[in-house]
Amino acid sequence: MRETPLPDAAADLLGRALVAVREGVTGLRFGLDLPGAEESRRTQEEILAQLDDYVIPRVRTSTAPALVVIAGSTGAGKSTLLNTLAGARVSPTGVRRPTTATPVLACHPDDRDWFAKGDVLGSLRRQEAVPAVADRDPLVLAPVESLPAGMALLDTPDIDSVVEENHEIAHRMLDVGDLWIFVTTAARYADAPVWRLLRLAKERGAELAIVLSRVPPKSRDVVTKHFFRMLAEYGLGEVERFVVDESKVTGGMLPAHEVADLHDWLTGLSIDEQRRARAVQATLSGVLDSFRTRMPALARQLEFQVAFRGELRRDVDAVYGGALAAIEKATGDGSLLCGEVLARWQDFAGSGDLMRTLHLRRPGRFAGKAGQQAPERLTALKAALRAGLESVVISAAQRAAEESVARWQRRPGTDRILAAAPGLGRASDDLARRAGRTIAAWQDHIVELIRTEGVTKRSVARLVSFDVESLALVFTVGLLGQGSAEAGPGTGTLPQRLVNALLGAESVRTIGARARSDLRARIGAIFDDETSRHTRVLDGAGVPDESAATRLYQAAYNLEVVRAGRSAPAVNEER
Repeated sequence: MRETPLPDAAADLLGRALVAVREGVTGLRFGLDLPGAEESRRTQEEILAQLDDYVIPRVRTSTAPALVVIAGSTGAGKSTLLNTLAGARVSPTGVRRPTTATPVLACHPDDRDWFAKGDVLGSLRRQEAVPAVADRDPLVLAPVESLPAGMALLDTPDIDSVVEENHEIAHRMLDVGDLWIFVTTAARYADAPVWRLLRLAKERGAELAIVLSRVPPKSRDVVTKHFFRMLAEYGLGEVERFVVDESKVTGGMLPAHEVADLHDWLTGLSIDEQRRARAVQATLSGVLDSFRTRMPALARQLEFQVAFRGELRRDVDAVYGGALAAIEKATGDGSLLCGEVLARWQDFAGSGDLMRTLHLRRPGRFAGKAGQQAPERLTALKAALRAGLESVVISAAQRAAEESVARWQRRPGTDRILAAAPGLGRASDDLARRAGRTIAAWQDHIVELIRTEGVTKRSVARLVSFDVESLALVFTVGLLGQGSAEAGPGTGTLPQRLVNALLGAESVRTIGARARSDLRARIGAIFDDETSRHTRVLDGAGVPDESAATRLYQAAYNLEVVRAGRSAPAVNEER
């Protein structure tokens, strides 16, 4: 019998599908601290590390040597086991914990170039010896003649290391292993970290062997029976199991006979290419199978983030929409004509200046004190109206900023983005300047409307000469004083009667509608700028776009389609 490997075209299709998966996962950001977000960030890192350091290189070079990862808990004797199997002290041992901080890869000299130049663990820098000072992302290569070709052993940091970085490196190494050798001791085999790792191996479908070390000879039967029964209950009764008695360690190694069975098993794998290929394929398939659940889980978190972002944005839109509605109410019910604005209007109207500005003017007609005071009263009234409108806009924007942040604070998962934007709960610093310019521009717009839409259409313009700016100001008072109950007798009606007489009721209605629409648009533009601050905060937090989840689902689906097309990884033919 012989095994026919996959055609290059099939491997190429699978490789391209995996690259598409990588592109879909790369760059994802889960910026909102929602339930499951932290787990999704870890899953994203794990998937990318697996793709780069193991899956894609393994698919492209399926005939590469098998990588056996030796993992275990603190003090289990992983480094001692590696040294004993290699017949040389290639990994440091000792009583200090944790001992192994730098991964050590031992292989036959013929395989060294592959691990030195290959893409497996490509993100780690190769070194010839364990560094004296802890380094970041190193991998020590240790060629050893006594190891069989086609099989490399990788010593890893403790899975339960008190050093968080070592803990992360250990799990990263597990993600690149073709086979796992899990080492635990007679004193620690019932600990929770042991079974968490075994559960992970089971979920990934990894090819697994278990070494129970430091077993006291006197209690060997009791300990092994209990441990094996636990494995069976956990669904791992069929995995390869090896027992190493408690022995004296000399030169970082155990007596060779203690690991003879494990050494023979590894040698058998290295010699039997089909058996080794099946083990490698089983582990690789397990990793690919895990993508069926891990990638949709990432996509669901993306959808959760996008939906929650939409809720936050709707909070802002609702608050600022309500603020804009409040301004429209204030500019339509006469409530603006109070305080300073009312005083200035009453001074202007009661002094006689109002009527004089609407009568025919002749040279020298307004000589004297009253004529000199009229422009001052007009200027003061215009400034008061502008200040009143500015105050309404600024107050509404400030309340909207405070309420937007208050709504966000009531939602879980927003603490981090609010902490990154401490000024979000108040209006922008230049709001007063922008509001002043906006209201001044609106007042000028009304003057232009009166000049072009009102006076030119009325024959009365031939009989009465008046100041257009003054009439525009009277028109503004009438527009803002409609419905006023507190501004005083005739505040709302007198300006309206005057402009109706001069411009016509229909023209006044048209100009009034256009003026209100223009004011709404101008204030709306200010509020758009204010709400954009919240949008920028959300964008800066790293909330994905709405299509990110769809792309991830599609990449996962395409991977399964390609895998289904190569469901028979090897064909047996008669020689």
